[in-house]
Amino acid sequence: MSKSNKYEYVEITDFAAEGKCIFKSEDGVIFVEGNVAPGDIVDLQVVRTKKKLKEAIVTKIHSQSALRTEPYCEHFTVCGGCKWQHISYEHQLRFKRQQVVDHFERIGKIRNVEINEIIAAPKTEYYRNKLEFTFSNWRWLTKEQLDSGQPFTKTALGFHVPKRFDKIFTVDHCHLQPDPSNAIRNALHRFSEEKGFPYYDVRFNVGVMRNVIVRTANSGDVMVIVQFGAQNDEIIAEVMEFLHQNHPEITSLNYIVNLKGNDSYQDQEVIHYAGDKVIRETMEDLTFLVGPKSFYQTNSEQAYKLFSVARDYAQLTGSESVYDLYTGTGTIANFVARSAKKVVGVEYVEAAVQDARINSQLNGITNTSFFAGDMRAIMNESFLHTHGRPDVIITDPPRAGMDVPVIETILKAAPDRVVYVSCNTATQARDLALMSEDYEVTRVQPVDMFPNTHHVENVALLVRK
Repeated sequence: MSKSNKYEYVEITDFAAEGKCIFKSEDGVIFVEGNVAPGDIVDLQVVRTKKKLKEAIVTKIHSQSALRTEPYCEHFTVCGGCKWQHISYEHQLRFKRQQVVDHFERIGKIRNVEINEIIAAPKTEYYRNKLEFTFSNWRWLTKEQLDSGQPFTKTALGFHVPKRFDKIFTVDHCHLQPDPSNAIRNALHRFSEEKGFPYYDVRFNVGVMRNVIVRTANSGDVMVIVQFGAQNDEIIAEVMEFLHQNHPEITSLNYIVNLKGNDSYQDQEVIHYAGDKVIRETMEDLTFLVGPKSFYQTNSEQAYKLFSVARDYAQLTGSESVYDLYTGTGTIANFVARSAKKVVGVEYVEAAVQDARINSQLNGITNTSFFAGDMRAIMNESFLHTHGRPDVIITDPPRAGMDVPVIETILKAAPDRVVYVSCNTATQARDLALMSEDYEVTRVQPVDMFPNTHHVENVALLVRK
């Protein structure tokens, strides 16, 4: 081991989990954070040691990898959002697919299936349909800003600085969401500063201007939700009327008065101010209503490709009974319904189930039914007896994957096929291993939903042995 925990002129070897890189030293594998790439020649300083795990930061880059490209965003060095901007897109895709391969082989012990080339995103910028921005009176200034000698306000509207819950940097232009997202945010920031409205202080939970959520839809609809940290009727009225009068492109304008210690708003009352109460997303000939609290895949264009793969893997002929687990607002359930005899959707959040039913009604779909509750409690023998054994199960769980009781119920239900959609291939591979005695993984398709990040979505087809 290096006594000083410093390493000089070493080569970054590869990518690792969570987008970090690694350096394979004589002291073991060292995880490296920051804007580095495999092939970089660097100096490292170990900053954290946990048992056999070492984490380091780069103190100097001597030469840059051929995998690099020039980041396009002015906020790249401070923002934690698009950490792979400095990696060319073709190499991002290669590393993401390799992540799926590694998880399937190492965790799932699955080596007898070909993992397809990843489906690339046609847009690597402006692909998100939802962003949240935070107001703060604890503005983060970069070294360049501090050294410039220019005066800066103490207030900010933007994103959290990585690992700093109390520091927000002002976003001038975000490349994640299409217009009019930037224009609305910047106008609201200027107006609030000019008026001297109190920005939120997260340390003491005081202040009025707290958070703003912008949702854009592929139909052209735009939803804005402003969160206020205090019941200040005068400021609320000024802010909402400013947005209403100056931004007619907003088709749904809403606000929340959130007095809690955090910004989560699923348990808060949303007050509708102007326009429609929902925005509309379209997929093929279907329309989905998206409300302030609705979940919808944040990359609409790639969501269509992801769901198309899931539908293809389900191999529906019109005679099948399909269960859609973790159905959310029923997007997948409604998307496959016209190819199935019936679809049963199960979801934990009651409000999401209500959205799913409305979306079925809106599209004239009559062969779906949705149920809310804890997946472990609902998916039991009684439920299967009432609704019939599924021919196909489609499951799209959260990052934590499926609970063991849910997996056990799937095995008891014994569908002919299971289509497993995942946003975390490590937990997906773990779950597939638990099903390996009864099911064989026959097809695997990664899909890139989030360019310039390490995240990858993946669809696996399991066929009963």
